[in-house]
Amino acid sequence: MKKNADDIVQWLQNYVREAGVNGLMVGVSGGLDSAVVAYLIQRAFPSHSLGVLLPLNSNPEDMAHGKKVIESSGIQELTIDLTETHDTMYSTISGQLKQNSAFEQENDQLAGANLRARLRMSTLYTIAAHYNYLVVGTDNAAEWYIGYFTKYGDGGVDILPLVEFTKQEVREMGDYLGVPDEILAKKPSAGLWEGQTDEAEIGTSYDKIDAYLNGEEIPDKDKEIIERAHRRTEHKRQPAKQFHRKDH
Repeated sequence: MKKNADDIVQWLQNYVREAGVNGLMVGVSGGLDSAVVAYLIQRAFPSHSLGVLLPLNSNPEDMAHGKKVIESSGIQELTIDLTETHDTMYSTISGQLKQNSAFEQENDQLAGANLRARLRMSTLYTIAAHYNYLVVGTDNAAEWYIGYFTKYGDGGVDILPLVEFTKQEVREMGDYLGVPDEILAKKPSAGLWEGQTDEAEIGTSYDKIDAYLNGEEIPDKDKEIIERAHRRTEHKRQPAKQFHRKDH
């Protein structure tokens, strides 16, 4: 993991130089992946790395963990509470939609959760413009393969340093970097709603996804979940589909 971490740090430094920006920033959620990214960008740019806490009806424990990551990694800190912004925006949108017969109540929770992710993305890019920083993504190989991210939300980033590492490898890298034990051990959750966990929402475990990506045998039902998620989310991993004129 030392070599992997050193390689990522060098890659981050080279990319920032090529892009002509000042540094790097990440939204810190209190989870493992954003913690590892925080430690990596601080190593790459000790004086030009920023961790942003974006509470939005958030679990207080996640915010406490996020604060601990920022303090222990040594990156700069900024906190912007988006709770009121989200509540106003979503109540306005859903209020209008509920007047339409096509409104589907069962999609309400997910739509609100995705708006949270997209508000956070917009906030990060507004901050990035002021600092002239790049926004660093936190997706690992498992999340990327099954499309477990919000399009133009937490998937809306400039660079992805962890996208070729399994969840277990990210955990091992976090251990090497010094991420606090309670974050290494906590159950993965995107914090989209109360009691939400990644694995319950996905329908299988990160260990099974990691094993699948490593070419190992896993139960058929888990394989089916993974492959179906990969097919269904292909659009998330591609640029916007373009129409090509037939006369060109």
